[in-house]
Amino acid sequence: MRFNIPFMKYRKVAAALSMSIFLISIISLSLRGLSLGLDFSGGTQVVVSYEDKADLSSIRNLLDSKGFEDFQVINFGSDTEVQIKIATDEGQESNSSESNNGTRVFAALAENNTNLELKSIDVVGAQIGDELRDEGGFGMLIALGMILLYVAFRFQYKFALGAVIALAHDVVFILGIFSLLAWDFDLTVLAALLAVIGYSLNDTIVVSDRIRENFRQERGLQSEEVVDLSINQMLSRTLITSFTTLLVLFALFFLGGEIIRGFSSALIIGVIVGTYSSIYVVANMLIVFGIDQEDMALPEPEGAEFDDMP
Repeated sequence: MRFNIPFMKYRKVAAALSMSIFLISIISLSLRGLSLGLDFSGGTQVVVSYEDKADLSSIRNLLDSKGFEDFQVINFGSDTEVQIKIATDEGQESNSSESNNGTRVFAALAENNTNLELKSIDVVGAQIGDELRDEGGFGMLIALGMILLYVAFRFQYKFALGAVIALAHDVVFILGIFSLLAWDFDLTVLAALLAVIGYSLNDTIVVSDRIRENFRQERGLQSEEVVDLSINQMLSRTLITSFTTLLVLFALFFLGGEIIRGFSSALIIGVIVGTYSSIYVVANMLIVFGIDQEDMALPEPEGAEFDDMP
């Protein structure tokens, strides 16, 4: 299927939209921050098993009546097993006091259900949570830096800058959504962010490669015309890849349960915004940086000037 959509005709509108979303995300992250999950904030995780289907609403009401605060109740693997996460209280630092929280939770639940089985009580210290957060963020920065070097070596520095700006745009957009909607940000969401970087980069590399080849093959076209031609040539492949990926992710979102809800949500947003950024953000940046055929000219091999000499 061949398309003939003038993408670059609307590049200024797309740029304004991207900058607006980016600024809103930055403001939200600065003022509201992220709702850090137990992996990063520290706390207690209790897993219990019921004989019959667990009533999550009743469990939440019971814990609330017992004075517990800042907790999360979700199904864990099946509708008879329940995972309860309780964040660390301010001033509560020792693992023993946090473990007592887990014991208190189980005792409160067991008052009304004698057939309740305790599966596990796990404690994540606040210091460990801080280390996970810092190391995860550092790992993401390293990934972006290595991508910058790879694309600069594989293509050209203008492509590298466009790719990194697009990836940063995608990551900040996802973080902004999680901040605005106060969704829990845990290690599974961080893993999804790294997966989004890889997915978005794949689209960016494919589009960039087509743009480079068309600059070398198509003569007499303006830069915007070459970019439009390249995107249209790759559009069907991009849409099919994104659509099939989203089918799997929506299945995970609706059928995977609460345990991977954040992971699948971040990936769904990432695939959509990654497809958009590979079309508009990368191409837009190339036009802004003044990409032209001279940038894509193949270097002449050494001694080429002597080849035609008798």
